[in-house]
Amino acid sequence: MSLAVDVFVRAPDGTRRVLDVPEGCQDAAGFESWRTTVWGSEPVRSLGARFFPALADGDLEVEAGQVHEFLREIALLRAHLDPLAYSTEHPRTIEEHRQQIGERLRIIEEAALRALLAGGGVLIW
Repeated sequence: MSLAVDVFVRAPDGTRRVLDVPEGCQDAAGFESWRTTVWGSEPVRSLGARFFPALADGDLEVEAGQVHEFLREIALLRAHLDPLAYSTEHPRTIEEHRQQIGERLRIIEEAALRALLAGGGVLIW
């Protein structure tokens, strides 16, 4: 099973409505195992990340007012991509693992940018 990233908006009554993924966009946020081996790993936590590590304990829901901060965290992880690839569990070569993490961060970032445009939040589940 894989993690998916989606954009959601809140209805006036507070309920969450997940938006369809636009054609041409992807929603793959990593393997299910990445909850603990990458996103919730100690190397990610040691950078000061607070959103991604939440995936180790459940789904991640970034509310609309937090999306800018979430984008900064994505940039933080991207800036440390090489050390993250070397220090997190992976079944592939370091270069393949680095590329996969980078690609997932790109997909998550695109979803976060769509969330900004929609006035919504980001859900990784």
